[in-house]
Amino acid sequence: MKINGCPLCGKPTSADHAPFCSRGCKDRDLLKWLGEGYRIAGPPAQQDGLDSDGDDR
Repeated sequence: MKINGCPLCGKPTSADHAPFCSRGCKDRDLLKWLGEGYRIAGPPAQQDGLDSDGDDR
């Protein structure tokens, strides 16, 4: 059986905070998502009324 560690610090996981080791690591991960530290790739955003180089035309 393979035991995985906390994705942030590598310490053994806690059943109460899985997959993290503690409330601190769990909260740090949430703050990283909320602060845009993690990103999911998507199509480039386009602005209305602007062409590809940013000039109005």
